[in-house]
Amino acid sequence: MNMNIREFIEEKKKKMQFEQLHTDKYIKLFEKNGKDLETLMTYYECALMEIETKLKVLNAEFELTREYSPIETIKSRLKSLDSLIAKSHLYEVKPTFEDIQDKIEDIAGIRVICGFPEDIYTVADCILQQDDIQLIDCKDYIKNPKPNGYRSLHLIISVPIFLEHEKRDMKVEVQLRTIAMDFWASLEHKLKYKKELPADINDRLVEELLECATAGAALDMKMQNIRRQITGGTSHIDDAVDLQQWM
Repeated sequence: MNMNIREFIEEKKKKMQFEQLHTDKYIKLFEKNGKDLETLMTYYECALMEIETKLKVLNAEFELTREYSPIETIKSRLKSLDSLIAKSHLYEVKPTFEDIQDKIEDIAGIRVICGFPEDIYTVADCILQQDDIQLIDCKDYIKNPKPNGYRSLHLIISVPIFLEHEKRDMKVEVQLRTIAMDFWASLEHKLKYKKELPADINDRLVEELLECATAGAALDMKMQNIRRQITGGTSHIDDAVDLQQWM
């Protein structure tokens, strides 16, 4: 009986959240200013193209000069309107395009998948050396993993886009991960949205996911050490590089 009551309450809460999501001030802002929203999202899309081009150029140069590229794959995305609204709610952003651009820093995002941990810092350093890139914020979840085991390097950067009559600086979030980090994060993201589990099972799965993240990090370091032995024990960049120097 108690379980049925809890399920009833949860369904009511979800319904209220759904109704709020589709009737709040941000939806009204977007509906009244559809053209402005389309323009803004196009600007972010242009910023993604700028960063993606820079990464592809670096990739081509690495393959020429080192016969090896630290970049495995590049994925880009624009935040969906539902996600943008939800985050605006969370951050208590004013319902204006100016405040949304100022407070929400990951509307445009690029994920760079690298082969080894030290490659992450190589790519980050190369991007930040470019004189039109400004580092706004850096969160290193590789040196300081999240409590659940999540590892990644997050950079919020500003890149200029050149329009017909103006130059605009746009924010882009760049996430850099190894293959193992990305595999773990993708699966963990899918699993955490599954139905409500009993507390004891949930706690056990949280521990197991943390163990998997630790095992993945150990595998990354072991493979990196093997790579260093094959290449004569050299590294292209110290993986302890201080990225704060670019801020």
